[in-house]
Amino acid sequence: MIIVSGATGQLGAQVVERLLERVPASRVGVSVRDVDKAAALAGRGVRVRRGDFADPGSLAETFEGAERVLLVSTNDTRSTAVERHVNAIEAARAAGVERIFYTSHQGAASDSLFLPMPDHAATERCLEESGVPFTSLRNGFYASTVPLLLGRALATGELVAPADGPVSWTAHADLAEAAAILLAGEESFDGPTPPLTAREALDLGDVAVLLGEITGRTIRRVVVDDEEWAAALVGNGVPADRADLLVGMFRASRRGEFATTGEELEKLLGRPVTPLREVLEEAVGGRS
Repeated sequence: MIIVSGATGQLGAQVVERLLERVPASRVGVSVRDVDKAAALAGRGVRVRRGDFADPGSLAETFEGAERVLLVSTNDTRSTAVERHVNAIEAARAAGVERIFYTSHQGAASDSLFLPMPDHAATERCLEESGVPFTSLRNGFYASTVPLLLGRALATGELVAPADGPVSWTAHADLAEAAAILLAGEESFDGPTPPLTAREALDLGDVAVLLGEITGRTIRRVVVDDEEWAAALVGNGVPADRADLLVGMFRASRRGEFATTGEELEKLLGRPVTPLREVLEEAVGGRS
């Protein structure tokens, strides 16, 4: 039995789909906070059980009988995130899981300037201390983040954001397929994987060029102060802590924390990875 947590989320849902292409539905289970949202999976023969990292008592049943479990990291930060990950790790250990898979990040580091990265590093330390064999998926930065950073670029012709650095933007679909390959046992890694990333790292200047090529318009990259950009977000209704977190992403990218690229993801997939251009074409197709 292979259990996927967060199976109704953007990454988890795609992992389940790719996994069902590789193993029978009778071997797949999902751990979700709202079982009604996974009704379609239940109809396909997938075992659906409620599991919430914030409710440790719910995890014993959802992990029951599992040989492999994929823990999709939460959207929380700091001690809350690590505490919830530890709840899941302990529940998987108690259930006798043979291997834990965890969605970490290429930039996982205790001294990172981007808040989720120390959380990933702390979770990896907890996995090491658990005594359970584990694979930590060092996923590239999600390419779906880029369209969220465009602001009003398509309307004004200016991509306005703080100074940034190159990032190896990586598609959810590629990372989901890689996770499914590993969960199905077609390939294996012990401990943290090499960076599972796109083949090139691009900054927002490069993104502006791509947008121009896609839309046939001139898109100019405009750099603004961190504080000015954060204040504009707050003025548009973004919570202040969320704005600060996003500024941390820019600061970390300027330090080169997300610039690592590699061939490992392509090797796992047995095909080229999805280029950022393709992600942008899909995202802005209806907005250009």
